[in-house]
Amino acid sequence: MGLVSPAKLKAAQGAAGQSRDLELAYMSAGEQLKLFRQKKLSPVEVLQAQLRLTEQRGKLVNCFTFLHPEEALAQARESERRWQQGTARALEGVTVALKDENARKGWIVTAGSKVFKDRVMTSDDPVVVKLLQAGAVLHAQTTAPEMYFLGVTWSDLWGVTRNPWNLKYAVGGSSGGSGAALAAGLTSLAMGSDMGGSIRIPSAFNGLWGLKPPYARVPGDSSYAPLLPSGLGPIARTLPDMIRLENVISGPAPGVINSLRPKLELPFSYPSVKGMRIAYSPDQGWARVSSNVRRNTEAALDVLRRQGADVQLVDLKLGVDGNEIRRALLEALLSGVQGADMADLLAYRDQLTSYGRHFADLAAKSMGPEQARHAAQVAATLYAAVDSQVFQNGYEALIMPTITTSEVPADLDPFRDKLLVDGVEVDPLAGWVLTPLWNLLNWNPVLAAPTGLDPENMPTSIQIVAPTYEDAVCIRVGTALAKGMPQLYTGNRFPTLTSS
Repeated sequence: MGLVSPAKLKAAQGAAGQSRDLELAYMSAGEQLKLFRQKKLSPVEVLQAQLRLTEQRGKLVNCFTFLHPEEALAQARESERRWQQGTARALEGVTVALKDENARKGWIVTAGSKVFKDRVMTSDDPVVVKLLQAGAVLHAQTTAPEMYFLGVTWSDLWGVTRNPWNLKYAVGGSSGGSGAALAAGLTSLAMGSDMGGSIRIPSAFNGLWGLKPPYARVPGDSSYAPLLPSGLGPIARTLPDMIRLENVISGPAPGVINSLRPKLELPFSYPSVKGMRIAYSPDQGWARVSSNVRRNTEAALDVLRRQGADVQLVDLKLGVDGNEIRRALLEALLSGVQGADMADLLAYRDQLTSYGRHFADLAAKSMGPEQARHAAQVAATLYAAVDSQVFQNGYEALIMPTITTSEVPADLDPFRDKLLVDGVEVDPLAGWVLTPLWNLLNWNPVLAAPTGLDPENMPTSIQIVAPTYEDAVCIRVGTALAKGMPQLYTGNRFPTLTSS
């Protein structure tokens, strides 16, 4: 056998090193914790692999605002010590990316806006405290659209965040950077928040599991306690990892006025769905859903049927269309504390994005108590319709698509661009999302679950809706789905970071 040239040897070593980095970077948090416990792997190794991958992929995906490698390495070394000493905590050594919304003392949180490009946080958010107490390694902050008011993620401050599955398409919003970071293997877990679909939409675009917990399940900033349609939640590549993160961040927190007691601990195993009655709405009665999304949704429903679930088509008869739902949600958001914050931004109008100006104008000029009352009336009417036709009618859960198409341009500007679904023009702002209903009805937990890939190599997704505060029902159905169909981020089903 001949000698291997130095150049070929270096290339082979480089390929082997990259393969090992990818293995560590995409390893589930559950597997990491197992290997940490067995002292076969160090949190430092995983973090370093993800940081090296960030150097290679960061500019392509553009999903981070700031990295904190030195602080994170110190945390990872402390976690390594704790594993050696037997004092490990629930997320000891697992990397968690924070959205450009979660406050960490000393970090800059911009809300995707030039107005806040130098805003330094003076304290930790309650969920950040919980993550630190659980031993998580906080290494990065993820991009979001300005003030979280867009279903795709781009801003004048941070540019366009692109989808690792297909770089020409969107990552969703507003937790789009969190979704992209997970899909690219740059973090093990990630935080999201949801006030119009902002956990579920990025989960759908990136092939992830994301939970919109019911109102007050996860503690937030008490000054935003009256913002009923909004909440924080977990995003992950696997359902068990998502449960693991939710169990850390949920529950009461000191000084938080609206955190539910007692803490709900979600289990990792569930009864089968055999005999379970599940309702299915293909389009909420108003949306145009692409053939790709419909096909993958039906395949997911068949998985549940094969496991014994009774899945039935239901006409929700909501009495309103998507535009009316979106109008009511905006009234609920902008007639209160969020609207006051948006109206304040008009003093910096020249620094705002096109959509930032639109929502700031809307808040300042046309939102008040009448709009708040209208939103409350619409929410009550919608809940009565859903409750009577679904949950009071013997169904234990409700399924529908999360988004109507995954083929949304990464840089979509709804105030400039058109959007087509199977060749038909839809409202580019919100005519392709089926999430806002469940922010108006924010007491219902909703799980976004991946259903496969479309011909453009883009993920598709469904929403699993449970009765109010019945979080475990969502997870039970999701567990059956994960058990019965091929999962992303396994085998050869990984993002390629190319454009099709």
